[in-house]
Amino acid sequence: MKITVSTFAKRKAEKERISMLTCYDYTTAKIVNSSNVDAVLVGDSLGNVMLGYEDTLSVTMEDMITFGHAVARGCKDKLVVIDMPFMSYQVSVEQAVTNAGRLLKEGRGNAVKLEGGKKVAEHIRAITNAGIPVMAHIGMTPQSVNAFGGNKVQGKSELAAKMLIEDALAVQEAGAFSVVLECVPAKLAKIVTEKLSIPTIGIGAGPDCDGQILVYQDMLGMYKDFSPKFVKHFGNVGDQILEAFNKYDSEVKTAAFPSEEHCFKIDEEVLEKLY
Repeated sequence: MKITVSTFAKRKAEKERISMLTCYDYTTAKIVNSSNVDAVLVGDSLGNVMLGYEDTLSVTMEDMITFGHAVARGCKDKLVVIDMPFMSYQVSVEQAVTNAGRLLKEGRGNAVKLEGGKKVAEHIRAITNAGIPVMAHIGMTPQSVNAFGGNKVQGKSELAAKMLIEDALAVQEAGAFSVVLECVPAKLAKIVTEKLSIPTIGIGAGPDCDGQILVYQDMLGMYKDFSPKFVKHFGNVGDQILEAFNKYDSEVKTAAFPSEEHCFKIDEEVLEKLY
């Protein structure tokens, strides 16, 4: 059965946890679709793990549409959320609605995600009024990395904590179906989760959120340029891939691969006529 935004609401009401992973390509999407994971985010984190950028700021709408559509083709049973990249919604509400529509129409996502709290509440309201589900994102919002002065935990002071709670309530009131809490103290995330009627999805926000999300390359040990405190390695696929690459290289250079079992045959009589 297809996971939808209604599934998220039901999980919150029944106090059942929600699992999410990022996903950026068709092959991985097919694997996720066969798993028990509930939903995928085509995150603008693809700028880091797929395109090699230092941050997410260079990711374009065209990037999100291309990668989003690839994931949507492979993830038929999961909720597919696509990130709205930097400067695709900040200029105006009209711009936000137009680009959110493109991510559903061209990217074939089921919902969009955008960063910000009270400042983007009007944008969220307009997008949802257009029939497009919105996942909000507050706390450490990577598109604001320069304003924050780096990737830092948010909501640690009394004022900052109150502002984060206000942001959470604002995006809920604007119509968001869920909200990502990134790099938020666990006890504060628990308070936010208890105050909201929509699910909270944590990343570096402790165990009391309604769900969790990780970058799949991080949790598989594939991306080792940077490993945040909140990441747990559920596998060491990166090491296995490296080992396989080196084994392939060795067999090619020693002529062990390809062996006879990997070769196509031709009738000897045909060969004799070639000489």
